Amino acid sequence: MWLLHFNYAVIMAININAYQVIKNELGLKNVTLVAVSKTKPVDDIMELYHLGQRDFGENYVQELVEKAEILPNDINWHFIGHLQTNKVKLIAPFVQLIHGVDSLKLLKEINKQAEKSNRVIDCLLQMHIAQEDTKFGFDMHELIETIKQSEELNLKNVRISGLMGMASFTTDMAKVKSEFQLLNSMFDKLGNLKILSMGMSSDYKIAIEVGSNMVRIGSLLFGVRETKKNS
Repeated sequence: MWLLHFNYAVIMAININAYQVIKNELGLKNVTLVAVSKTKPVDDIMELYHLGQRDFGENYVQELVEKAEILPNDINWHFIGHLQTNKVKLIAPFVQLIHGVDSLKLLKEINKQAEKSNRVIDCLLQMHIAQEDTKFGFDMHELIETIKQSEELNLKNVRISGLMGMASFTTDMAKVKSEFQLLNSMFDKLGNLKILSMGMSSDYKIAIEVGSNMVRIGSLLFGVRETKKNS
């Protein structure tokens, strides 16, 4: 159902051994694992769920809404994609953590919709650390200014819980490490945040070494994604 609906094909099934190794590794370092389940069928999610996984990350609002309706209520849903303001209302009633908040406008909309649902929603501010124009996020000055403005506006239904960032898509791990170090330095400078979310399947070990306490891993657990060409 899901594979056809979202036009993706799975090359391999759940890698249970990889999950157990990664989970044990992260557990020793008190790092939260967010299993990136975008485009994956509910059966795959349930397989990890039965192994004890509760934090799952989704990139697409409609897919997240549909999955949340049919999957167990104790799943902690993370929205990790680029969120449009007009879609916040769809996930505000249940989302656990919104990664990648990249504008004050979006933060204000999350607060508005959270208030309607009588909730306080945890959010991560996204910092632009990659040397790529395709990535979203604040620079250092914008980040500090946004936090200041949110405090002045007294946004009671959002909680800025931490920072997140995505490194450059490159095989140069020294470059990746330096970008993670930049984000970690800002995290330390701010001093009062709990979550530093950085690191994915290809670079999570480096991210943890630098100071990440939340990683987003998909392909190592679910297998790589292959987009089908439309005929």
